[in-house]
Amino acid sequence: MKIARLDTRHADFDTRLQTLLHWSEAQDAGIEQAVAGILAEVRRDGDAAVLARTAQFDGVQAASVAELEIARADLQAAFDGLPAAQAAALQTAAARVRRYHEAQAAAVCQGWQYTDEDGSVLGQQVTPLDRVGIYVPGGKAAYPSSVLMNAIPAQVAGVDEIVMVVPTPKGERNALVLAAAFLSGVHRVFTVGGAQAVGALAYGTATIPRVDKITGPGNAYVAAAKRRVFGQVGIDMIAGPSEILVLADGSVSPDWVAMDLFSQAEHDELAQSILLSPDAAYLDAVQAAMERLLPTLPRAATIRASLEGRGGLILTRSMDEACSLSNRIAPEHLEVSSQEPLRWLPQLQHAGAIFLGAFASESLGDYCAGPNHVLPTSGTARFSSPLGVYDFVKRSSLLHISEAGARTLGPVAEVLAQGEGLQAHARSASLRLG
Repeated sequence: MKIARLDTRHADFDTRLQTLLHWSEAQDAGIEQAVAGILAEVRRDGDAAVLARTAQFDGVQAASVAELEIARADLQAAFDGLPAAQAAALQTAAARVRRYHEAQAAAVCQGWQYTDEDGSVLGQQVTPLDRVGIYVPGGKAAYPSSVLMNAIPAQVAGVDEIVMVVPTPKGERNALVLAAAFLSGVHRVFTVGGAQAVGALAYGTATIPRVDKITGPGNAYVAAAKRRVFGQVGIDMIAGPSEILVLADGSVSPDWVAMDLFSQAEHDELAQSILLSPDAAYLDAVQAAMERLLPTLPRAATIRASLEGRGGLILTRSMDEACSLSNRIAPEHLEVSSQEPLRWLPQLQHAGAIFLGAFASESLGDYCAGPNHVLPTSGTARFSSPLGVYDFVKRSSLLHISEAGARTLGPVAEVLAQGEGLQAHARSASLRLG
């Protein structure tokens, strides 16, 4: 396997690292043009455009969009029909995701207020969004975990209506995805995908209601559509390829770390898996484990392409330097494979999710640990956060000004407003001074 080997001691390290991390965000002109046309059609023709594009891209013929909606009873039937092991696993994952987000809501989604010396009450009110749309991929694979991670935080936040869209190529519905929608409290499900689904959620049609925010991953067409409708509705983020970065002190089994690197590489050829360690012999051991384990996996070709195209084994001077380098990269998933993971945590500032210790494999976070798996990618963890309950609420400032407060604040506002040349602002404040 021709995976890149870098050394922070080498003069060309920074250049090689930038090359390794580079991912072009340049938009494909053909995709952008196609998405712009589809969105314009949906905005103009509504249901008719959704039906036409669904027939074209998914091979699903329907007389009306209403025929593309899955009844709540069908969602329950999908859950009831699951094999016992799948049903139990889905219930466990849903319960853990719900518990985590309930704790999150209690910690960061509460209103507050305080009373000024003059009797004015100032604060913040937190209220849920009215209606959200969640996009669940359904082309190359089915993602019930994506349903849980998007719908449960919205439900915990108190969103009145959760509308899910999921493509069903050739009409094939995935029972596990529908069962996850049932467990997550999704209110309505439409078997529509692609840019037309994003447009329908953003603009609304006669059948598909307009939402306030769209969350969930999708292909390049979905990402382009979300980018275009932002402002018309809110969106969670524009996700890039999956990423994992492992900080290793050499104490964890090389086989474990190799498989953790594979776990992201198997997503697609653009996924990125990087290992940082101050132990050169350990890097060699992990690479040997990768060579030995790769042929045992069904997605070996995709993993190899990902690792040879964007993977890296990086030798650092120390674990401290590895932590600093991790902050520079700001990965989506960060594993601290160390005997003393908490020792390094205070130095780690930028990551979507941090997995601490030998037993915290990234795959547990993807499915059932509890924290959300919708995470910032491509270095955006420097300024953004995982999807959470806070994404499904909004905050309103509260200002209950007392008469004494108006007398105190009025002259201040008047002076500042006059300084800005806004006389109506100044008069609005001064009229209340008596």
